[in-house]
Amino acid sequence: MLFRRRARMLRWLVFGRVGTVWIWKALLLFVAIAFAVQLLGVIFNKSSVHPAGHSIFLSSDAQGPSLGFCQPHTHIMFLKTHKTASSTVLNMLYRFGDERNLRFALPLGYQFGYPHPFNAHRVKGYQGPRAMEFHILGHHMRFNKPEVEKVMPADTFYFSIIRDPASMAESSFAYYKDVAPAFKKAKSLGDFADNPYKYYDSRVRNNYARNLLMFDFGMDNNANFSLAVAQNAEAMIRQTFNLILVSEYFDQSMILLRHALCWPLEAVVSFSLNARQQKPSDEGGLSGSFVSKAAAAAGIVGRGVRPQAKVLTNVTDAQREKLRQWNAADMYLYKTFNRTFWEDIKRFGYAQMEQEVSLLRMLRKEMAQVCLRDGGKPVEARRIRDKNIRPFQFGVLEILGYELQPGLDNATRTACLRMIRPELQYKDLLDAKQFPRVAQSGPQNPALVAAGASLARQDSSRTGERPVEGNAGGRNAEERDWDGSRIMRTNQTFLQKVRLT
Repeated sequence: MLFRRRARMLRWLVFGRVGTVWIWKALLLFVAIAFAVQLLGVIFNKSSVHPAGHSIFLSSDAQGPSLGFCQPHTHIMFLKTHKTASSTVLNMLYRFGDERNLRFALPLGYQFGYPHPFNAHRVKGYQGPRAMEFHILGHHMRFNKPEVEKVMPADTFYFSIIRDPASMAESSFAYYKDVAPAFKKAKSLGDFADNPYKYYDSRVRNNYARNLLMFDFGMDNNANFSLAVAQNAEAMIRQTFNLILVSEYFDQSMILLRHALCWPLEAVVSFSLNARQQKPSDEGGLSGSFVSKAAAAAGIVGRGVRPQAKVLTNVTDAQREKLRQWNAADMYLYKTFNRTFWEDIKRFGYAQMEQEVSLLRMLRKEMAQVCLRDGGKPVEARRIRDKNIRPFQFGVLEILGYELQPGLDNATRTACLRMIRPELQYKDLLDAKQFPRVAQSGPQNPALVAAGASLARQDSSRTGERPVEGNAGGRNAEERDWDGSRIMRTNQTFLQKVRLT
């Protein structure tokens, strides 16, 4: 009875004194406030992901279509697979973190002890699990989830990139012909494809010749193929990684990535880095188009490019199919995640994807006109006058680079340099920025920077690897890289790598 009285009194107060008109006004006011909050959220989101530095884009569309109410990811782990355009992806991460002063988990050398599984103690400045906040981890490694989780926060976004194994084999053969045991023995890639067991020995490490994706993801690349083995690998990747990109659809991959990370469109605009040429010139050098975005982090200077290089990597359609069969586990992963990739695009919306890809390409063209000489046409390394942006040469095909437009103002030049700076030089720059006290004094010649091996002397009880002999003084210490090269180091910085003859 008492409850009914109170209900009648409440109705009288609301409708009798306030009236229905006031109720509608209150509802409209509530809707207006909610809309304003959402609008402020979008504005805040767009301002928070805008590059901290100077924007070189002339178009007002550089931010891209609205991402809605989200916050940009700043804890990111990128598994940098080999020969998949991953150097271009890493450059985007470098730029994003560099502009915002984020902390990179950098290797002591240029890779995290590859081909050994990743170990947290190979991260420069690592002091124990979660003792220091690292934002971005992205150099070549063999994935080892428990050790990665010691370095990266729990909310880290994991992603990687894959490529058709036949195309990967072509790129790998051209790049590792002189160092990978299986490729060294073969006369050409076609010769290898026709009879891989003649050249490949699973007991020999660092072959780069079979199921390289499986190996980089931390799994057994030599296991006999079975559906169960392949599905277990797929399950591991799905459990850990938030997004798998596809190299053949690079621009579409960048749109999916920027939405997943809540980044502005301009953050994923890029030039192809570590691209290689394919057509020999009459002068014995190389000119013409390049067949892929190469993704290697390593490089050696002073190796001439062979005029017959293109012939070495020529394969027939039948031989390409043989390469896919040889890399059956990788092929399963490629087909599976390629299918997932297009399912993601379907959910995203084909029309919206086409719109954003067109905008991305327009911004890339605009950026090339602002930053690069000759409208952005890649050039041979020997023609690049600034040694600080000259890419390292390794393998039988020449790696191309870019030249900056002359007369740029300082802010624009800085922004443009970030876009074209080769991977090794950029890593050195970030290293000096994060560890200024241990950075060497005086300029270093990047043509002498070695590649691909880890530097630090590690406690074998922590890493399970043989420690490097040497001291921290000014004297040189010697370490052997995986290909048998002699590595010279001084004060934790690679200075030279000399091929043993």
